[in-house]
Amino acid sequence: MIKNKVVKNASWIIGCKILQSVFALIVSMLTARYLGPSNFGLINYAASIAAFFLPIAQLGINNVLVQEFVNTPEEEGKILGTSLFSTFLSSLACIVGIVSFVSIANSNEPITILVCALYSIMIIFQVLELTQYWFQAKYLSKYTSIVALFAYIVISAYKIFLLVTNKDIYWFAISNALDYMLIAVAMLIIYKKLGGRKLSISFDVFKRLFSKSKHYIVTGLMITVFAQTDKIMLKLMVGDEETGFYSAAFYCAGITAFVFAAIIDSMRPLIFENFKKSLEKFEHSVVTLFSIIIGLSLLQSIVMSVFSGLIIYILYGADYMVAAPILALVVWYTPFSYIGSVRNIWVLAENKQKYLWILNLSGAVMNVILNFIFIPIWGGAGAALASLITQFFTNVIMVIMIKPLRHGAYLMLKSLNFANLARTLKLKK
Repeated sequence: MIKNKVVKNASWIIGCKILQSVFALIVSMLTARYLGPSNFGLINYAASIAAFFLPIAQLGINNVLVQEFVNTPEEEGKILGTSLFSTFLSSLACIVGIVSFVSIANSNEPITILVCALYSIMIIFQVLELTQYWFQAKYLSKYTSIVALFAYIVISAYKIFLLVTNKDIYWFAISNALDYMLIAVAMLIIYKKLGGRKLSISFDVFKRLFSKSKHYIVTGLMITVFAQTDKIMLKLMVGDEETGFYSAAFYCAGITAFVFAAIIDSMRPLIFENFKKSLEKFEHSVVTLFSIIIGLSLLQSIVMSVFSGLIIYILYGADYMVAAPILALVVWYTPFSYIGSVRNIWVLAENKQKYLWILNLSGAVMNVILNFIFIPIWGGAGAALASLITQFFTNVIMVIMIKPLRHGAYLMLKSLNFANLARTLKLKK
């Protein structure tokens, strides 16, 4: 019964995300061509700054909500209400922080400051999306998938309108905030329609949530450092155009991320439930998830490396062909990134999240150092190489070195036996 729920849950997510991805691909391609490498780079610089502050706005709560809903369903109203209120307040503080940072770092660039300020508004509504974790815990992701698809269709139409009417970059900067606003409001409405408990705020619940989630704030920041620092440093050290080339390659590398996210999100509640049943079932489900994610991501990396030039030319045109060798390199960071996402489920279940800051601080420091070395030499390709080395170092080498996390590395290595995975899937059929 539970396995059927997982499959149906994942099917809804993947099905809607495929349609959403098609719209995203078309709109991104048209937008990149319309804005050109320079303005496209500026928009992605603003996105990177916003992403840098997002872990602070979320307070790490997004990482523990599914487990909370599974373990204490009778308190779901307090859990969700407290989460939404606390992250709303923190998101306002983060917007102030973004404007302050950009005003200092780009003091002579008023256009950059305004674009970043407008883009940062999306943080408020992105944190209010926490309602989605209630749907995940209940295996009801079909609702969130449909809502996200509908919202993206509306925003895609809005962006196409901007292209047709030749609007300037400021209109594009605010578009993502509208997307997340539609999703956040719709999810809350559906939550109430489906009988979700009345939302309330509890300081005791916040203390309990924050006692577990606080470790993920630093973790999230460190992950963001080696996910977004490359774009920020490219902008500050080289310029908007090189940032645009790198962003195009980076987008292509993550174009199928929704598939991996859907699989991971759908199996997360099952893994937590298996943890309460038996160690054997728990570890088997973790190993299975590792196998699926690693196998699919390696296949993606091979295909994108071989056809990188063709992919860039079709999606972005001749003006972006500089991004082809960057794509061939940066796509190989994705397997290690997804490995980290699966490992974090195991970490939370085992209550070992206090060790994550060591792991991710090491990766963040390495990423900054490597970017300082490689970007002046190879530009966007240097940033891609820095990301690849950092992801491998953080999600493989460091996990083996940190003793309390070593068993998670063992499960990951055990998952490389794809023959066992094939037999498991065959038995499930």
